[in-house]
Amino acid sequence: QVQLVESGGGLVQPGGSLRLSCAASGSIFSIYTVDWYRQAPGKARDLVAGITSGGSTNYADSVKGRFTISRDNAKNTVYLQMNSLKPEDTAVYYCNAVHRFLSSRSYWGQGTQVTVSS
Repeated sequence: QVQLVESGGGLVQPGGSLRLSCAASGSIFSIYTVDWYRQAPGKARDLVAGITSGGSTNYADSVKGRFTISRDNAKNTVYLQMNSLKPEDTAVYYCNAVHRFLSSRSYWGQGTQVTVSS
């Protein structure tokens, strides 16, 4: 079992920055792919960024050049550094961990609210 806890959300002005954290417990975190998703009110949950167990990353076009995903396996934590934030980035951000070899094992965190507003 893996338990995930997101943190770092809050209220920020346009152009500002936030760093989200996804902390894991209960298993060997290094063997999991971890993705960040976001969901705005009335909209679908969309993939924002992902990082594999080997460190490969991918990003949604809407955040490329502004967001950076990274992981520290020693700390069982994945980060999402968000720079140059825009109002359209406002959403609840969730992390999701998928077992590298057993993809049916997938775990979600509770989400953290990010609000970008002047």
